[in-house]
Amino acid sequence: MIKRVRAHHLQQFKKERTPITMLTAYDAVTARIFDAAGTDMLLVGDSYGNTMLGYDSTIPVSLDEMLVATRAVARAVTRTFVVADLPFGSYEESTSQAVQSAIKLIKAGAAAVKLEGGERRADAIRAITDAGIPVVGHVGFTPQAENSLGGPRVQGRGSAAEQVKADALAVQDAGAIAVVLEMVPAPVAKDITAELEIPTIGIGAGVDCDGQVLVWTDMAGMSDWQPKFVKVFGEIGAALTDAVLTYNEAVRSRAFPEEKHTFLE
Repeated sequence: MIKRVRAHHLQQFKKERTPITMLTAYDAVTARIFDAAGTDMLLVGDSYGNTMLGYDSTIPVSLDEMLVATRAVARAVTRTFVVADLPFGSYEESTSQAVQSAIKLIKAGAAAVKLEGGERRADAIRAITDAGIPVVGHVGFTPQAENSLGGPRVQGRGSAAEQVKADALAVQDAGAIAVVLEMVPAPVAKDITAELEIPTIGIGAGVDCDGQVLVWTDMAGMSDWQPKFVKVFGEIGAALTDAVLTYNEAVRSRAFPEEKHTFLE
């Protein structure tokens, strides 16, 4: 197993047809577990807002909040390639703003940054790449643009497939090292994956992408609702609820702490 996953290893995985594993992470506790389990990439996603901060979308998440989460994840891992999201409002204004925001995330410990958008964000990707910072693109459904897209809807159906393909190619041509394809029809994602030289990471985009990513709280059964494309691989939420119920009952009945948990001298 590779001791430390780096950008060039992602290209190697694609060449060797080795599926890339990616999960989100927002804190040191879970990042350490995911790293020890051999996960190739961890995304400090702006889904941090929905999952951990109580926001109803990713849009309110600030760069300062992403920096805190990125530092926590980066400190916890020894092997995983850490990618940090550029949140909404941190790169749209200008290429200069995009570069400055990306630099802050790299200084916080990320190995690469991710931003949403295809052709319209090519200049920002190119500028960040020219600054020596690896970039992961994100096309298809882009959550930061959910208001203009009309909510979480599949992108690339019918004639719209050509725009998704054009966006993916623009991301590659601008220098991105990989691209996330979100909620794209599987045949479209397959064609894009075959055409691109950089790896594709799918989320709701079928099995033919070079890798897959899920929000960890969805994957582990911590969410009340999951999108259609999510598979629950563990019922961590139910287990945690049971643990808390048992703890509360033990405290209220004075069954905890027992003598073995108590300092007697």
